[in-house]
Amino acid sequence: MLLEVPWDWMVARDALPVLGRGVVTTLLATCGGMMIALMLGLPLVILRRSRLRVLSRTISLIVEFVRGTPLLIQLFFVYFLLSGQPWASTLTIGIVMLGVHYACYVSEVYRSGIEGVSCGQWDAAKALNMSRARTWISVILPQAIPPIVPALGNYLVAMLKDTPLLFAITLRELLMESNNYASRAGSTIEVYTLLGLVFLVLSLAATALIRWTEKRLLVRGA
Repeated sequence: MLLEVPWDWMVARDALPVLGRGVVTTLLATCGGMMIALMLGLPLVILRRSRLRVLSRTISLIVEFVRGTPLLIQLFFVYFLLSGQPWASTLTIGIVMLGVHYACYVSEVYRSGIEGVSCGQWDAAKALNMSRARTWISVILPQAIPPIVPALGNYLVAMLKDTPLLFAITLRELLMESNNYASRAGSTIEVYTLLGLVFLVLSLAATALIRWTEKRLLVRGA
C-alpha cells in the first residue's frame, strides 16, 4: 500500500504570497551580504600580504577566528550586542554578519587567484616603474579574478542557503515566514515543500547567473 501524503492545494496556494515576502528579504540579505563579502575580502587578502608582520598576522588571526567559529554564534553575539541600537535592525545585522563571515572565505579565494598570477607579472610591472596600487589594479586583479568566478559563485549559493540561520535573530526571511504561516494554517507538508522548491529555484538561478558571468569574462578576456 502506497503511503498517502496529505496535500491541500488551498493551503499551498495561500502560502505563495507569504513565501514571496520571504523571498524579497532573503534576496536582500544574500545580495547585500555578498556585496560586502566581495568588497571586504579583497582588502583582507591584500593586508594579509602586507610586509608589516604585525598587520599581516593580526588580519590572519581575525580571518581564522571568523572562519573557525559558527555563523550562528556570531549572529547571536552581534544581535544581542547591538539589538538595543535604533539603527541596528535585524536585516542590517543579518546582511553585515553574512558579509563579514563570508568575506573571510572569499579572501582565501582571492588569495588563490592572486597567487596564480605569474611572478613575472610583478617583475614586469616593477620594470615599467608602476606604482604598487597601479600594479594591483591594472595587472594583477584583471588576471586573478576571472579564474575564481566559479569559486566565488559557490559562496553566493552557500550564502543563500545560510540565510535561514537569520531566523534565529527574528528576521522575517523565507524560513520564518514559512514557519509562521505553517503554524497558522495548521499544515506543514505543503509549506515546507514549497519552501524547498523556492530555495532550489533561487539556487539554480544563482548558478545560471554565475555561469553567464564566467562566459562574459572569458569572451572579454579572449
